[in-house]
Amino acid sequence: MTIRVAVYGTLKKGLSNAHYLEHAHYLGTDCLTDIVLYDLGPWPGARLEASLGIDVEVYEIDTNQLQQLDELEDYDAIEPRNGMYDRIQIETRFGLAWVYLYLLPVEGRPRICSGGWLPGEGRDHRNMNDMEETTI
Repeated sequence: MTIRVAVYGTLKKGLSNAHYLEHAHYLGTDCLTDIVLYDLGPWPGARLEASLGIDVEVYEIDTNQLQQLDELEDYDAIEPRNGMYDRIQIETRFGLAWVYLYLLPVEGRPRICSGGWLPGEGRDHRNMNDMEETTI
């Protein structure tokens, strides 16, 4: 079974947690329109909401790497709603891939509707006008 993961934050190349995927098979990038990002400060959190397109990197990983990512993302496989993140499979141009969805409140956090997140900036770097405050 092929396991794919689509990453949108600190796991992307050149960012602080990219080392978790250094031995993964990089497939390429995609732009997902069924998630938005919320700027949580040191990392982003994705929610399943329509967007103009969030940039992700897609990797093929093994079960050991998936377990490491689950631990990093505080994903509880037995009770997914008890962790910080849940994970679901979303269609990418490379096939279905796991995406981690943020479960904690995002009230007052900037919403990124297109492009992507960069650390320390708290901004969408493709179209700054897509940033807006949310009260979810």
